[in-house]
Amino acid sequence: MTTTTHEQLTAAEAFRSRPLTAVQRIQRVLHRHPAISPLIVLIGAVIVFGLVNERFWQPSNLSLILQQVAIVGALAVGQTLIILTAGIDLSVGAIMIFVTMVMGTLAGQYGLPGWLAFLVGIAVGALAGLINGVLVAQVKLPPFIVTLGTLGIFTALALLMSGGRSIRGDVLGPFLTWTATSFSVGPFQLTVGVVIVILLYLVGGFVLSQTAWGRHVYAVGDDADAARLAGISTKRVLLSVYVVGGIIFALSAWVLIGRVGAATTNSAVDANLDSITAVVIGGISLFGGRGRLLGTLLGAIIVGVFRNGLALARVDVLYQTLAIGILIIAAVSLDQWIRRTGAKR
Repeated sequence: MTTTTHEQLTAAEAFRSRPLTAVQRIQRVLHRHPAISPLIVLIGAVIVFGLVNERFWQPSNLSLILQQVAIVGALAVGQTLIILTAGIDLSVGAIMIFVTMVMGTLAGQYGLPGWLAFLVGIAVGALAGLINGVLVAQVKLPPFIVTLGTLGIFTALALLMSGGRSIRGDVLGPFLTWTATSFSVGPFQLTVGVVIVILLYLVGGFVLSQTAWGRHVYAVGDDADAARLAGISTKRVLLSVYVVGGIIFALSAWVLIGRVGAATTNSAVDANLDSITAVVIGGISLFGGRGRLLGTLLGAIIVGVFRNGLALARVDVLYQTLAIGILIIAAVSLDQWIRRTGAKR
């Protein structure tokens, strides 16, 4: 018995000590650094689209891409936090639109100062996230079902509040439209909204990588049972993630008002799925516990680059949607392939 066990251990050690193939090395590098894949895709897309149409590389066009992806990029920060816990939020766009109408109605129809309407909007976003969080963490309903339901609820509330009307930017006041303020950075033209989104990524990246809360988010997504045994309050972490996500969606509403120049329910209709697309393409695992916000940012930019580049190449909008769908499937397939490395370690 002892001899057999010794032989088995020796065989296992020999198996582990075998030299890795080139493919296995690539697989392990991508597992440790999930942002590499979207970075390669982004660089390749920029080169190809620039060769197809030289206008793509012009600073004015690159500035336009950044402004266009600001909304989805902001939503994707909150979506990343939720997906890192192995959840998903289908209501992100609905919360954003609802908060947009809350801010717009308070400032445009009831005459509240813009900063006060903004603070109320932040509180509403946090409350919306709290509702999702309670249903997921406390009631233990599946995140997909919960957020699918609240998607309909917040969409209906936004439509009821708007009454089918938009609130123009000139009656909202300077504070709520401040995110549309543009300025030059060399040859590029940026807006305050783009800067706010960049700050969201910087702060979010720091919190996830350098704080105990961030480590707990990854732990819950990687293995909730193991995290619970390690003393982490998984319910509290899940609840906090959805509340923080709601606050981020409210900030996205502020950026959206500046981008559109009005409070309306007719903008960002595809924001729910676009935010998930950015996260998945950015290398964040849908199974939770793996990925970085840098990858999400790259994923959001990739979506913008593809839509802009294909439009400049005069590709029909249906084929643009087809290309994004192929990107999603390829990203999920790559994630599955990379995850096998983690399972074998």
